[in-house]
Amino acid sequence: MKIGFDNEKYLKIQSEHIRERIAKFDGKLYLELGGKLFDDHHASRVLPGFKPDSKLRMFGQLRDQLEIVIVISAEDIEKNKVRADLGITYDEDVLRLRDEFMNRQFMVGSVVITHYSGQHAADQFRHRLERMGIKSYVHYIIDGYPHNVDLIASDAGFGKNDYVETTRPLVIVTAPGPGSGKMATCLSQLYNENKRGIHAGYAKFETFPVWNLPLKHPVNIAYEAATADLNDVNMIDPFHLEAYGKTAVNYNRDIEIFPVLNALFEGIYGENPYKSPTDMGVNMVGFCISDDEACCEASKQEIIRRYYTATNKLAEGADNEKEVSKIRLLFNQAKITTAYRRVTTAAYERKLETGHSAAAIELEDGTIITAKSSTLLGCSAALLLNAMKNLGDIDHEKKLIPQSLIEPIQKTKTEYLGGKNPRLHTDEVLVALSVLSPHDENCRIALEQLPKLRDCQVHSTVLLSEVDRKIFKKLGCGLTCDPLRKK
Repeated sequence: MKIGFDNEKYLKIQSEHIRERIAKFDGKLYLELGGKLFDDHHASRVLPGFKPDSKLRMFGQLRDQLEIVIVISAEDIEKNKVRADLGITYDEDVLRLRDEFMNRQFMVGSVVITHYSGQHAADQFRHRLERMGIKSYVHYIIDGYPHNVDLIASDAGFGKNDYVETTRPLVIVTAPGPGSGKMATCLSQLYNENKRGIHAGYAKFETFPVWNLPLKHPVNIAYEAATADLNDVNMIDPFHLEAYGKTAVNYNRDIEIFPVLNALFEGIYGENPYKSPTDMGVNMVGFCISDDEACCEASKQEIIRRYYTATNKLAEGADNEKEVSKIRLLFNQAKITTAYRRVTTAAYERKLETGHSAAAIELEDGTIITAKSSTLLGCSAALLLNAMKNLGDIDHEKKLIPQSLIEPIQKTKTEYLGGKNPRLHTDEVLVALSVLSPHDENCRIALEQLPKLRDCQVHSTVLLSEVDRKIFKKLGCGLTCDPLRKK
């Protein structure tokens, strides 16, 4: 991908901006973290040059000033809520996040259990934290939250919550997923800090939407595509426009909740230090785009990838028709179709040419390689072999894996393991190449090409197996599939 984002500039000016925000209060800032602190692959895809761990590296410059508080809802613990991307429950993810942060030498001060009303599973989790030597606190359900401001900003509301003891000027509040109660935790702390004579501040750190890009900029449209399942909508911030006469982009949930936040701030402080939801943010990403055209192109590709992801979920039985429909509407805003994706068109053409399911990959230099399914190999496995041959300058007609080796594998799959598909998957092809590589120079050379596939784009005209999808993900490829199963 062509670089479009200045990562080093981002690390510098983002940390400086957060320091400035801390200084505006009594040297105490609660920073609600939206999105991922590390492994932010969406940002790295739509802002080529942004590193997946950029935010973590940026906070590394503030390491001595910050501590992290992890928030989890008692209701999510009770329901055994699972992170779809990792396949683990939220309570297990709290421990995973803590380990990840501490392995990077960040201080994790405590865990806050929100929405607490005596749930047994939450009590058990708290006992587990206690046995591990981890501080924990509980915050209760408040009747009428967030609209009953008089109750919320009182000793019977926020004042009833445990006061979370923190020791550093910057407190990052994060969680395993949305709806965990991060904002309420921050506001509760502001109330209880204020009772102790500390005028602490609140800010929000979310990368998207990018407030100082146009509303219909592809980067912001790509954010809507990424959150289509949540039905988030990018909007012009009316409070910012009224206060400053300047256009800024925010999203519906923050705009809708701002009047309530305004009343809460007034209830805690007597006045609100912010005139708009955009004012609350500290995001500086928009100032670090070095090539707008490159980011626009990358974002359009992301919108298409999100569309295929949504249609694949639908094909697998998810109830997400609204998500698919919304992304189709975003296609119109971005002025694209699936044909905008070169590998999609190439895969379709190979399918029409051969009458078989097909796949295509776009290499770093723009070369497009295609492959079709055969009796021996699935289209994705054949594509992987063709791409490695091209990159390793190996004769295309050369058979890296002899048929005499493939057939016994197929027999094991079908006769002994009861499989219905005899074709080799990508993982089986890679294992076969690995076995052959000590004695076959071409196989060794082919395997050495795998790192060159990172960031390459792939499309399949058939919905690939979970195994194949995981292999392309591990290789760092941007994979899309038609929502069609092999007959």
